Amino acid sequence: MKAMIFAAGLGTRLRPLTDNTPKALVEVGGKSLLEHNIEKLKHFGYSQIVINVHYLGHKIVDFLRQKNNFGLDIQISDESKQLLDTGGGLKKAAPYLDGKKSFLVCNVDVVSDLDFDLLRAHHEKEGALATLAVKKRNSSRYLLFDKNMQLGGWKNEKSGEKIITQNSENELDSFAFSGIQMIHPRIFDLIEEKGIFSTIPMYLRLSKTEKITGFRHDEGLWVDVGKFEHFKETEDILRKINKD
Repeated sequence: MKAMIFAAGLGTRLRPLTDNTPKALVEVGGKSLLEHNIEKLKHFGYSQIVINVHYLGHKIVDFLRQKNNFGLDIQISDESKQLLDTGGGLKKAAPYLDGKKSFLVCNVDVVSDLDFDLLRAHHEKEGALATLAVKKRNSSRYLLFDKNMQLGGWKNEKSGEKIITQNSENELDSFAFSGIQMIHPRIFDLIEEKGIFSTIPMYLRLSKTEKITGFRHDEGLWVDVGKFEHFKETEDILRKINKD
């Protein structure tokens, strides 16, 4: 099975830790964020992984070489010349991810106890183009889903901006995206965007005609490790996950 790890971020919220270290190699709980993600993917049977790199990407390449790629088929999608954001990064990695089976995508700075098997099973049962893991939690930006968990909009709590892609009469509920998703490779035929772009506006466009679903894991453990204040919570979560 194939997967992608978004690891090209600048890690500005983690400075000075990221002054000379890419965010993916920042350690928490005794291991780098990248290693935590690779080990989890390996546990769930993902043997082909592509990792996009930008800032200090050569250090990630060196790290993987030292670890012998963890015994996996790991490819690098090099964005060193230009950071492409999530959508552009996904599009650039298409040659590694194309095929007949859906692939998993996760953000390197996310740690969770989400069962990837359950996410895949839900995705395949729904026959969705993309399935986004979501939670009921506080956030500044929300994805909006209807009662069937079909994507129908987006809103920014700070700016008040809102985008609705469904019939305005449909009641929509707010969920925060967890940075983990399953995607069918058919999406590469539907991407019209070029250059630097995010996946979210692309999904909103596609939700008008395609099945973009949400997979709820409200009770699960989850943390965005992109801030210093989340390190203690991350270590606690890792201990609970490893204990189980």
